[in-house]
Amino acid sequence: MQYRLLGRSGLRVSELCLGTMTFGEDWGWGASQEESRKMFDAFAAAGGNFIDTSSNYTNGTSEKFIGEFIAADRDAFVIATKYTLRRPGSNFGDLNAGGNHRKNMARTVEASLRRLNTDVIDLLYLHMWDRTTPVEEVMRGLDDLVRSGKVLYVGISDTPAWVVSQAQMLADLRGWSRFAAYQAEYSLAERGAEADVLPMTAALGMDVLAFSLLGGGVLTGKFNQPGGPGEPTRARQADAHEQALAAEVMAVASEIGRTPSQVAINWVRQRAPNIIPLLGARRLSQLEDNLGALDFTLDDAQMTRLTAANPLPVRYPHTFWNDFVRRDLIFGAQVDRLQMRQAAAL
Repeated sequence: MQYRLLGRSGLRVSELCLGTMTFGEDWGWGASQEESRKMFDAFAAAGGNFIDTSSNYTNGTSEKFIGEFIAADRDAFVIATKYTLRRPGSNFGDLNAGGNHRKNMARTVEASLRRLNTDVIDLLYLHMWDRTTPVEEVMRGLDDLVRSGKVLYVGISDTPAWVVSQAQMLADLRGWSRFAAYQAEYSLAERGAEADVLPMTAALGMDVLAFSLLGGGVLTGKFNQPGGPGEPTRARQADAHEQALAAEVMAVASEIGRTPSQVAINWVRQRAPNIIPLLGARRLSQLEDNLGALDFTLDDAQMTRLTAANPLPVRYPHTFWNDFVRRDLIFGAQVDRLQMRQAAAL
């Protein structure tokens, strides 16, 4: 395990993060407390110190488990949790039991602190954009939590890049706490984050916590088996394109003596220097397999081969920024001289 600074901060986190949405069986498909403890211990033994949860994961059970697991050495771990979604146990008649506003923010943080059995949350994410709360209210509320000492760093998840850009600039201008991290779905099967989110985070100094690395299990190849996945799964059946993509991942894995899961994880973590993969597992054996991604890297040819297996569609406005447009509309006839000067400078 290697370590890095989170975004533009001095917070030291492991290069892999343990996702704990599977901690607890409240939703019918998670891990028991015993199995969750085994996974937590295995991640810590591998050098992992970065743990991700949410106020609503398995109805709060995930946070409760983590609170118990870290009790003996709380400060050795960086604990990230989230607010936005309806608080566990809230009355559905309570209109303010969910959302990005101050009331839900404050109430969720208090409940998370109790479940985690800690006096501070290391990293608090806004879980997803609610399209109603003003950006100013969110950023001032998050900064107040940091100044109160209940939260150390803030992040954001599942939110349009333009909203994050607005919020980050507002925080910079007013001296409020800025986002250190963005959490996004990203895998070889779902490359949408490359259009705006990855360029935005690179420009604004944020790390990307990538989740759903295996495309809901598609990239493991389990849907390519004659009998299907062979166990209950949250993912739908894979279509022909997804099965072909999984076959390519399996082929690369076979050639280098690795598992498809390890190949899929390394494709993600090698795509950009600011990506931290979020490992999610229901069994210790799955997590141990995922941790095997630390033992190797994919070479350039393998990365290119995998990327080509699922090309990213390029649509407007990104098609407007291609080389042809820049050449003709921006530089005009002087483009050749400009290119000559650039070549000379190199």
